[in-house]
Amino acid sequence: MTTRAKSTKTNASKRVVKTAKVDALKIEIEHLDIQKIQSDPLQPRKTFDEKLLNELAESIKAHGVLQPITVRSSVDGYIIVMGERRFRASKLAGLETIPCMVKEYSGNDIMEVQIIENLQRQDVEPTEEADAIAYLSEKYEPSEIARRLGRTDHFIRQRLKLAGLIEGFKHFVRSGEMSLKQAVKVGLFEPQEQALMLESIGEDFNVYLIDRLIQEQSFDLDRAPFDVENKTLIENVGACVTCPFNAANQGHLFGEGKMICTKAICYETKKRKVFTNLIEQAKQENILLIPEIRKYWVSDQNNQLIISELEKSGIKVYLLDDLEVVEKPEEPTLELLKEKYRHYDYTDEELQKDLDEALKEYQEEHQKYNSAIDNGFVKGIVFHPETYRFKDCYAKIKDVEASDSSSHTIPVSERRMADCTPEEQIIKIKEREQRKQHIENNKLFGQAISEIREAGYIDLDKALSKDEMIAITISLFENNVSYIQQQKYHLEFFGNTSKMSKEEIYKDFRTHFKKEMFNKLIRYLLIKQVHFGESNHTNNLTNIAFYQAMKGFYKAEMESTEQEFEKETLARAARIQERIVKLEQKAQAE
Repeated sequence: MTTRAKSTKTNASKRVVKTAKVDALKIEIEHLDIQKIQSDPLQPRKTFDEKLLNELAESIKAHGVLQPITVRSSVDGYIIVMGERRFRASKLAGLETIPCMVKEYSGNDIMEVQIIENLQRQDVEPTEEADAIAYLSEKYEPSEIARRLGRTDHFIRQRLKLAGLIEGFKHFVRSGEMSLKQAVKVGLFEPQEQALMLESIGEDFNVYLIDRLIQEQSFDLDRAPFDVENKTLIENVGACVTCPFNAANQGHLFGEGKMICTKAICYETKKRKVFTNLIEQAKQENILLIPEIRKYWVSDQNNQLIISELEKSGIKVYLLDDLEVVEKPEEPTLELLKEKYRHYDYTDEELQKDLDEALKEYQEEHQKYNSAIDNGFVKGIVFHPETYRFKDCYAKIKDVEASDSSSHTIPVSERRMADCTPEEQIIKIKEREQRKQHIENNKLFGQAISEIREAGYIDLDKALSKDEMIAITISLFENNVSYIQQQKYHLEFFGNTSKMSKEEIYKDFRTHFKKEMFNKLIRYLLIKQVHFGESNHTNNLTNIAFYQAMKGFYKAEMESTEQEFEKETLARAARIQERIVKLEQKAQAE
């Protein structure tokens, strides 16, 4: 027997020494007493799935610990550097010793090694992962962390924002109630603003409420009423393009190049400065400053504040109803039309026809704009009362006497008849008559619908007419597409309707209606109607029909995806079968 063998046999009660090749180097793997090993209190990983731990413990009972853990020496024994999960499962399995590689590390190296080891696993809890990456960020730039971990810069920046969540929101992430996408967006805000959001939603997480709060507290800088490159708009604040609260400077967390401000107080301050600058410009240049407010919305609280501030500043307030406004038209181009109708299958001839019509309208509007001064118009600025976005225009007062004598601060409709001037009494009488006519129209419409229902309209054996297709298209649009989705997918559905009545909107829509508009809407609704969760394309009638319909468009792509899933399914089945065979063999042996 060799000296080495004798030594090993002599120390068998303490530990068994084996040799393994790791990275082409021989490293001793020692079977250490499991009671002399401790968890690292600074271990970045804090949560472990109990079910998975028990499954690993069963595997260890059957096959042993296949991969040794890494430990470092301490005064009382050893401290785990890598392998916390295997250590815990081994204790559950009742092992007395566990294979270990003993290494020496400096203080900072230990944490870095543990972080890297944990981040290479698939089951790391996201908030713990974020805290670990935040620890590394004290020493390294995000790009260097990404390089060391083999991740993208975007991923690292997202996790850094996740680390910035206050504990209340981290709880919702860990419970699975809050998506990582939502969590990252909330993490963009300062802790004080996060605390206000958390207080608003209460104890029970509400996905829709948090989305609304994020939207209310974040601002699209592409639609800001001020120049985002202006460094002097507010003293000692600087330009938005270089601001750290611009999401584009935090890893494009709202999308590539998307500039979103997450510091509400700063954005509102700059907005306010725009408003005061507009007032000063109007007074100095003696031009009309026109809020985009109509009489119908004059009683709105925000509109009342705007009107009051304008009047206190010495600005004569005219509503849109008081004026005829001419704005500089935008010249249409074939490229703009192609972008406008990008979702429609228009031919070159149809596009050219639309362009010819648009150019004709443009020339008429441009002529009116150029001759505005000669026709009694004066220079003006029209602005939105909430966003303060503004544009130059020409305006002409429709009725000087009525406009001068009316009070916009207290709407005519809210004053008693006896408190109104004769002109205002005429307005009230007309409004009352308008209301009565509205009631009569309601009665007429209700009676007509009742008669149509009784006349067997549903059972008509005829193809749908164009007007019926238009009716169902508008009905589906208004009743099934939310405002946000209208802005995202169907912005040009009705065209420019800001100055049209409902009847005018319908007539214009009917004139320009094409079946492609109906097809696009139906396809949008098809996508929205599918079911997720436990429902899929094999057990739900709606999903089956949709899945088969989509194969007509994306057959190759869908077959490729199906093959990938089938490959994974077969691999999983093979692994399960292998495990079953081993268990059967074990059962037979016993």
